[in-house]
Amino acid sequence: MRTVELTVNGERETLEIHDQALLLDVLREKLHLTGTKEGCSVGACGTCTVLIDGKPVSSCLTLAAQLRSDQEVTTVEGLSQGDRLDPVQEAFLENAAFQCAFCTPGMMLAVKAMLSENPNPSDEEVREYLLGNYCRCGAHPEILKAIRSAAAKKT
Repeated sequence: MRTVELTVNGERETLEIHDQALLLDVLREKLHLTGTKEGCSVGACGTCTVLIDGKPVSSCLTLAAQLRSDQEVTTVEGLSQGDRLDPVQEAFLENAAFQCAFCTPGMMLAVKAMLSENPNPSDEEVREYLLGNYCRCGAHPEILKAIRSAAAKKT
């Protein structure tokens, strides 16, 4: 066991964790942030995507003990500002960019990161950026519409 300090969704957290604890498990079990889901457990599906300093990472492959206290972890719960949804969240809702919604939190975070790097991506750039985020339900056309909508809201 070790004590770590993590900054998650703007809040500093001091936690006792096992050396090999995955960020995914710490978020869900210690911090009760259950928006982050476990999909494939090997970093291939994007379901567990969170942002670390604004960059998408697979929380199922990230050891929580490796994070520095000055790094900011953002989960889907941290996208909104109180009752006000992030433009990406609004766009996903307005465009029904989900079916079962299991992939949606990771997809939203990947889209958030993509739009911060490229505020107006082409459809090809979107497809390439989101290669590691799978929607098994086939909501990709609606997800693409949501990305277009979110990009328009940010400009």
